[in-house]
Amino acid sequence: MKPIRSALLLALTALLISQAWGEETQAAKQDMAQLQGEWSMASAGGGGAALPSDMLKNSKRVCKGDETTVVVGGQLLMKAKFTLDPSKKPKSIDYQVTGGPNAGKTQLGVYELDGDTVKFCFSAPGKDRPTDFTTKAGDGRTSSVWKRDKK
Repeated sequence: MKPIRSALLLALTALLISQAWGEETQAAKQDMAQLQGEWSMASAGGGGAALPSDMLKNSKRVCKGDETTVVVGGQLLMKAKFTLDPSKKPKSIDYQVTGGPNAGKTQLGVYELDGDTVKFCFSAPGKDRPTDFTTKAGDGRTSSVWKRDKK
């Protein structure tokens, strides 16, 4: 009787784990789909200071699949492949930077989606993941808010 009970317990545990993993995977797919397309920067800052408003006008984020390209003030800031983990609080995002000044480095961040608005906060390469969306002098973080472009 004990081997049967152990086998049933093992099977139930495996089923629960696979169900939870499936829900996390589905949530990541939904967030990935919501990030697709072109976005305009609404606000941004780093080190506790805001990005000048004239730089916002020429700032775009384009997301295709698991790749994003970010142009700020008309200049390439970065290209990156990214992964999402919506099970974290706040949700986490990891960039493997493939273009721009930090090419070849990893940046850890957090994100929050709200309809046609997305908010990010990233640490400097090699630093710990932010736990919120704030920046202060000397922390090396950047924070930004983006609005989906209407077609």
